[in-house]
Amino acid sequence: MNFLERAWYESKPWLYLLWPLSMLFRGLAANRRKRQSAAAERLGKQPVIVVGNITVGGAGKTSLLIALAQELKRRGFSPGVISRGYGASAADYPVDVNAGSDPVTCGDEPVLIAARADCPVVIDPDRPAALAHLLAEHDVDLVLSDDGLQHYRLHRDIEIAVVDGARMFGNGLCLPAGPLREPRGRLHEVDLVVVNGEPAAALDLPVPTYQVALEAHSLINLASGEERPFAGAPFHVGHTLQLVSGIGNPDRFYALMENLPYPLARIEFPDHHNFSAEDFEGERIDIHQPIVMTEKDAVKCRRFATPNFWALRAEMKLPPEFVEALLKKTGKS
Repeated sequence: MNFLERAWYESKPWLYLLWPLSMLFRGLAANRRKRQSAAAERLGKQPVIVVGNITVGGAGKTSLLIALAQELKRRGFSPGVISRGYGASAADYPVDVNAGSDPVTCGDEPVLIAARADCPVVIDPDRPAALAHLLAEHDVDLVLSDDGLQHYRLHRDIEIAVVDGARMFGNGLCLPAGPLREPRGRLHEVDLVVVNGEPAAALDLPVPTYQVALEAHSLINLASGEERPFAGAPFHVGHTLQLVSGIGNPDRFYALMENLPYPLARIEFPDHHNFSAEDFEGERIDIHQPIVMTEKDAVKCRRFATPNFWALRAEMKLPPEFVEALLKKTGKS
């Protein structure tokens, strides 16, 4: 978390100096929404479900999308996923992403989704183009959009907003004075709200609201692929676990790892950092001690990982009533 992000969640008074810019941002966002919504066109008959948030940083939308895709497959559906592919550097779009795709070319989140959800994933900064390609090239009966709540050119049937229960909405201001992409009232317009973790304050929303939580499941060795139960962590007494993170909100990752009886060293990189072997050289990281990271970061370290690299696999448990409410809204219950 950088200096400005910390200020948002610590409600620093000097942020109100940016209030005029915040109001300008709100106005531009509202105008953009009106203009793009008018141009949105339905593509295909498959329901399009957007999973997004109104804050910047990690609220847990990708974890929710993966859990939802897995649950839909268990129920006999054939979901597909579209994504902007944040950080991708492909020469041409749209791009089909699979578990073995290069995260530098396709983005870390799409590669992780393809690996964990095991369903078609297409990236394109133009989300309607990604959707058209997905529907033309893959047999899917439901479409999940990873983020895109503010991408109004994409026609959507259902909107799911994810809220970080611990951080909530910071100081409640829009960018750049606060973390909001849209005013908090936007949550009154979505179909379903999912709170990731215990909420720090009551939401009191007029739409169905559900609480979920991430649970540590296992640890996976990046070099060998070995998977160990989280409770049976494969570390020796006396080891210091080096928690390397390049995600928007690493605190949730740290909290899960604090359940293990080892000293922890936190080593942070910027969100969506493109890791290289050089990042793990020098005095900052001890190559003789275990390195643990999230699966999202781990997909970028596979090619140079050594036996001391481990990824934490966390699972998001979905309330059955949330899944039933979603399917009812899509007409597929």
